[in-house]
Amino acid sequence: MSSTLITGIGSLVSNDPDLGSGPLGLLADAAVVVEQGRIAWVGPAAAAPDATDQVFDAAGRAVIPGFVDSHSHLVFAGDRTAEFNARMSGRAYTAGGIRTTVAATRAATDAELDANVARYVREALRQGTTVIECKSGYGLTVEDEARALRIAARHTDEVTYLGAHVVAPEFADDPAGYVDLVTGPMLDACAPHARWVDVFCERGAFDGDQARAVLRAGAERGLTPRIHANQLTEGPGVQLGVELGAASADHCTHLTDADVAALADAADTTVATLLPGAEFSTRARYPDARRLLDAGATVALSTDCNPGSSFTSSVPFCIAVAVREMGMTPDEALWSATAGGAAALRRTDVGRVAVGARADLVLLDAPSHVHLAYRPGVPLVAAVWAAGVRAV
Repeated sequence: MSSTLITGIGSLVSNDPDLGSGPLGLLADAAVVVEQGRIAWVGPAAAAPDATDQVFDAAGRAVIPGFVDSHSHLVFAGDRTAEFNARMSGRAYTAGGIRTTVAATRAATDAELDANVARYVREALRQGTTVIECKSGYGLTVEDEARALRIAARHTDEVTYLGAHVVAPEFADDPAGYVDLVTGPMLDACAPHARWVDVFCERGAFDGDQARAVLRAGAERGLTPRIHANQLTEGPGVQLGVELGAASADHCTHLTDADVAALADAADTTVATLLPGAEFSTRARYPDARRLLDAGATVALSTDCNPGSSFTSSVPFCIAVAVREMGMTPDEALWSATAGGAAALRRTDVGRVAVGARADLVLLDAPSHVHLAYRPGVPLVAAVWAAGVRAV
């Protein structure tokens, strides 16, 4: 049984208050032992076990859990540079741009789509993301949605069926018919390849009744609900997600007091996942993370990596924006991007550095995790271990 000792850690974020100080469970002068892809020991470097096969010296730098990106859209083809350029020149963002990517994705081969997903997963890994969720939603036919999920499943266990991203162009005059397709033949083809079901409950996409039908149908097939909610306007999405026991309500930009209260009351079941890359890339109002945190909601931070409204795979970038623009402290932002993301995926084996957890670790070329917000845009990830294997 091979083991690795990572020692000389100047500051370790464990996300386990029993191991260290504060909600981040911070330990100074720490060490970690990894065996068979799991954390076998955590504690002071001076007390670390001697019997290890490999030793890695962190040389006083910080170690954090791998980022858990619980919201991304990586199965796509094509490019929307012109749309972004136009938007930055004054055109407003709407949900309709998704159809541009749908056309390109349908025309792409399986090999092209697979290569794209692999590229973005590697890109995210280099920036410290060790768990990433991936949605379909750019095919919008039975065949194209099913193949998107098959391709996503080659790269992650966290696969989400999002046939209800927007109404397919062929059904522009028959949205009810498209909901029937999404909850019928498309669901039949897609459910075996997914863990989650999602819907874009928003103006220009699906209303509350349509979203409820999609999520209930998915749940009946064993898929756990998630929901795109309240991104562009106030609406029924957040409270519908809470009502149906969704693992997360994502975006949460335009919230009423009742929405905030609902998320706070459901803090143990429904995570408010905030996606600041979308607001950055659309010049929209940022979510008010402070309001949610002060109310007692559980908050996650994710990239929403997609070609139209948030073309970033960088969780460190999202942390910096959340601290600067959304009222989060550096500690809260890091927790939300690690343990918060794990909660949004209902995972207890990732997002923390504790005995028994998966050995997903990120070494920062910095003395503290605070540098993720303090030095925005700087490539601080010096090494990444995914399930105990050095990957970067």
